[in-house]
Amino acid sequence: MVSELGGSQISTLLETLPGIANVLRSPVADALGSVIRAAARIGEFNVADAEELIRYATRRSLLGNEEGDRILAEVHAAQQKRLEKAADREKALKTKARVKARAVKSVKAVKVSKSSKGKRKR
Repeated sequence: MVSELGGSQISTLLETLPGIANVLRSPVADALGSVIRAAARIGEFNVADAEELIRYATRRSLLGNEEGDRILAEVHAAQQKRLEKAADREKALKTKARVKARAVKSVKAVKVSKSSKGKRKR
């Protein structure tokens, strides 16, 4: 005979077994939380979260397949653009560091003569 778990039994189970809440939690809920954090700029955007939400929306007929595919194409294009910009910034920083290192090496040391060290102006 199969019995259903009541709310208090689930709460007790969640308190007793640490980490089980993460296993029982829906991937859609995790994706939604991550996307919300990314929108608020307190977390990093993950394309996999957007894909999970689009799959959920198309399964529930909240979005059509074509619209979901179009949104995912836009997300992937934006992600690719973001990665290219990051690579360009990294390349520019490396170039700037090399130029700065060359400038430091090309500066000659100034010699101070011994005669000027010991003399004081009056």
